[in-house]
Amino acid sequence: MRGIRVALTAFAVVVLAMGGGVWARADAALLMEEPYAEFGAFNPTGHAAIYLNHVCAESPTRLRPCRAGEPGAVISRYHKIDGYDWLAIPLIPYLYAVERVQDVPSTANAELEAKLRDQYRREHLLALAPDIVAGKRAGEAPGGEWTQLIGASYDRRIYGFQIETTAEEDERFMDKFNDSPNVGHFNLLFHNCADFSKTLLNVYYPDGIHRNFFVDVGITTPKQVARSLTKYADRHPELTFSTFMIPQVPGSIKRSHPIDGVVESVVKSKKYVLPLAVLNPELTAGLVVAYLTDGRFKSPNDAEVEMVPGETETKSVEPAAGTTRGAVPGAIERRRPLPPAAGPQ
Repeated sequence: MRGIRVALTAFAVVVLAMGGGVWARADAALLMEEPYAEFGAFNPTGHAAIYLNHVCAESPTRLRPCRAGEPGAVISRYHKIDGYDWLAIPLIPYLYAVERVQDVPSTANAELEAKLRDQYRREHLLALAPDIVAGKRAGEAPGGEWTQLIGASYDRRIYGFQIETTAEEDERFMDKFNDSPNVGHFNLLFHNCADFSKTLLNVYYPDGIHRNFFVDVGITTPKQVARSLTKYADRHPELTFSTFMIPQVPGSIKRSHPIDGVVESVVKSKKYVLPLAVLNPELTAGLVVAYLTDGRFKSPNDAEVEMVPGETETKSVEPAAGTTRGAVPGAIERRRPLPPAAGPQ
């Protein structure tokens, strides 16, 4: 029962926490994803992607309006995946590397994760990540960053920041990205995944998302995009805005790391801040002031929406005392039940 509960909970978090948007209105959500593994420990800024519940993937490089029952697609910038700048993946495969919510495993280890990813790759992504053609590993899955396209929830916890859109805005968005060159130019400092998410959100809300030169030294980070989107929503209360959390699938895969901004990662790490304080106390004091002034931003840890099999409605977790908008979901009410899971897209 717990396994079914985990799978349905995670799916309900994304779809139902968006105010029933799959059936009633269009929404765009920033997915702020925790860092993981050794690189994530070194660079704690994490990954950013955009989930659109009325825009679907005709292919990883072509967008179209969703048909009835389709839950939308996740779009993000990637590094060195067949030369493309951005790729779009249907929601359920992006999170779990399977096509149906009922096929999501209750727990996962590294072996199962690799198996599910390779199976989905062979069925849908061979053009982007073809088999190794020579040597001892001929016919096996290649290395590279294609693994980030699918099964994200095995590796990390994901926070969502959702804001409403219109059908006209979705149409303009699809036209823009279908008609523009899709050529990779990833750069960790100035053309990263958070920069791309900023660009996507600014298609819907021009000049709504900005860099922060004060707390991120001009580097766009997933946390800064979330902070900026939250502030934009605060300035526009007429827009429906809420947050949600997608838990990491239980199992033996190492848990992901907390997500930080640039200055935040320095200030909160003793191995960085203490030597820096000795070498340059003025600079260190400035970083601390920057962080305390505009760098603190709480991830919506209490935003999980729970769906219990057999019940007709889902229930949100009640917010903790003293929490504010941006730290917990904007809508704490009973949600619509999950519809029958759609078949392969």
